[in-house]
Amino acid sequence: MGKKEDNIKKAKNLMNKLSQIRNIGIAAHIDHGKTTLSDNLLAGCGMMSEELAGKQLVLDYDEQEQDRGITINTASASMVHDFEGKEYLVNLLDTPGHVDFGGDVTRAMRAVDGCIVVVCAVEGAMPQTETVIRQALREKVKPILFINKVDRLINELRVTPDEMQQRFVKIINKFNELLKRSVPEEFKGKWVVKVEDGTVAFGSAFHNWAISAPYMQKSGLSFKDIYDHCNKNDQKTLAKKSPIHEVLLDMVVDHLPSPAIAQKYRIPHIWRGDENSDRGKAMMATSENGPLMLMITKIIIDPHAGEVAVGRMYSGKIERGQELYVAGMPKINRVQQVNLMVGADRIPVDYVSAGNIVAATGIRDAIAGSTVSDDPEVEPFERIVHVSEPVVTVAVEAKNMKDLPKLIEVLRVISKADPSITVDINQETGENLMSGMGELHLEITEYRIRKEQGVDIVTSEPIVVYRESVGKQSPQKFEGKSPNKHNRFYIISEPLSDDIAKALYDNEIPQNVKKFKNEAVKKLQELGMEKDLAKGVFGVRGLNILADTTKGIQYLFETRELIKEAFDEVMKSGPTANEPCQGLLVKLVDAKLHEDAIHRGPAQVIPAVRNAIYGSITISNPTILEPMQKVFISTPQELMGDVSRELNQRRAVIRDMQTERDMVNIDAKAPVAEMFGFASAIRSATGGRVLWNTENMGFEPLPRNLQTEVVKQIRERKGLKPEPYPASYYMD
Repeated sequence: MGKKEDNIKKAKNLMNKLSQIRNIGIAAHIDHGKTTLSDNLLAGCGMMSEELAGKQLVLDYDEQEQDRGITINTASASMVHDFEGKEYLVNLLDTPGHVDFGGDVTRAMRAVDGCIVVVCAVEGAMPQTETVIRQALREKVKPILFINKVDRLINELRVTPDEMQQRFVKIINKFNELLKRSVPEEFKGKWVVKVEDGTVAFGSAFHNWAISAPYMQKSGLSFKDIYDHCNKNDQKTLAKKSPIHEVLLDMVVDHLPSPAIAQKYRIPHIWRGDENSDRGKAMMATSENGPLMLMITKIIIDPHAGEVAVGRMYSGKIERGQELYVAGMPKINRVQQVNLMVGADRIPVDYVSAGNIVAATGIRDAIAGSTVSDDPEVEPFERIVHVSEPVVTVAVEAKNMKDLPKLIEVLRVISKADPSITVDINQETGENLMSGMGELHLEITEYRIRKEQGVDIVTSEPIVVYRESVGKQSPQKFEGKSPNKHNRFYIISEPLSDDIAKALYDNEIPQNVKKFKNEAVKKLQELGMEKDLAKGVFGVRGLNILADTTKGIQYLFETRELIKEAFDEVMKSGPTANEPCQGLLVKLVDAKLHEDAIHRGPAQVIPAVRNAIYGSITISNPTILEPMQKVFISTPQELMGDVSRELNQRRAVIRDMQTERDMVNIDAKAPVAEMFGFASAIRSATGGRVLWNTENMGFEPLPRNLQTEVVKQIRERKGLKPEPYPASYYMD
């Protein structure tokens, strides 16, 4: 029996031993060596040949990833590791480092309890490193540190052993400083990484060796030995004496929590249901005999098996033929196959129990982020908060009309598999809009539609998604009349405080205010909202709030749902440019309603409220918000002039500049709209000698002098009159 088959058998046997399971992720800045590391871990456990490890990139199994040399999909793999005489099952999720795929990282973090953060010894902690640490801590995932590419310090940069240690100290201090910023209260001081306790390892994933303090004691290797081996270019011996998979998996087993420990503090954080219910207790105890609770974190499209849903089992067990529900969907889904993932292989098993990662087919309604259970009415897991949202859009059309039905199906499947891509299919205009995190994200998705799904498509130039808001409170209340003139609603709009908008974005205020009334009111008051106003809040849509500040108006309670519907409609597309609204507090301050219910149905109330909200925004200094990006550039000093010229042409603001030896590190921010084509422009301006990357940083008001022109362009593109309607238009 081969080592791989043997491993599969062991993995099946370990699935129920909770204290011997570790669910981990590997996360890092782009090109710091995550995938090479994952490969070597798999090879060490006999899941692929050792010679090919690091070159084969098992987890980058789609050709697009191998062409571009970057990881796009989070793949998962299970392996078995011996530690101090006991066998452990390690479920590993490899994640992408490129900012455009940040959504994938966030989703992977939901499924794991610990993660290895990889930092390159040469480059040190980069912006994306900070983001992944923040993402991990936001999901209460415990991070440990691996400093990679140590051989390059010795062989390329020729540093002395002393300089090398200083570099390590600097990276470790920076890591701990980032950790302290976002670590949950209960783990302050407990999750700090230190060389001496073995929560930090050093090594080279490419050359397959690593070392940590505990392993030095175990193997008798000293720091000097390692330095000498690298210096003599004899890293093969090092890999035999101190193999990377042994060192890192020892570190994982020793320092990262098992599901039984982690679920006790993670469940209250990711699930708003009642902890004392059977379901709550079963998840806290990671019980395989409890009701089934599964969180889907990824959908893989397999040409043979169709959609494969990968996710984390929090309680119960999932087996073939079982009938399950996806929260929020009416239909029953029947499970066809249950698998463990081993590299690119799926191994069918009879069932998968709580605390493990499963890959199942047949759960048709699931998308990444869905809650799957045996009860249609279950309280779902918290929605996954993404660090950034889709800000770039392209219109997608089929080249041949006959492919249109297939294109619509493919777009649906794609938005299921990658929720960071949003698809808006407009049956009337025949225009299909696809929005993503950035140019690269959309390029790769287009490639997939053409290559993998075989649909020939034409795409428009990328356009930017804006948001609408207001600059001040409405000077007076705005009246909206119903078509039959029997009902009147009076609305005031004003900017929402930044603290409350941020809390909405971070999911700290429940979207379903009706169900979690007390929790929402308490949180809003903590953030500085007056008590009466907070109690009147009855609708949340995106980063906007609807509140009722009226007193004693008859029949109002019965029309509340209709008022909320009208509010939702306006928040989806505002009056200035039909773009989504953000950061608005809409207050209903008065209303006059007809006593007869027949005269205040949906056809009367919705248009009246809609006009009142539109009108109140129009008189409150309507503002357009544009998406911004942080831009980090590392350039040789002599090219500094070319780089700043390139940035100045793009309305960029330089926030900080630091010089290190002969390199300058620039930290700037620029509008996404101005950053199209930046990649090729900067490459040709500097002969490709500049390292750069970007990260989305939310929305900021568009400069006033550009607003009229931008609004006109958006409206004309959408086939609307170039000028927004004046307030008087909404008064009739």
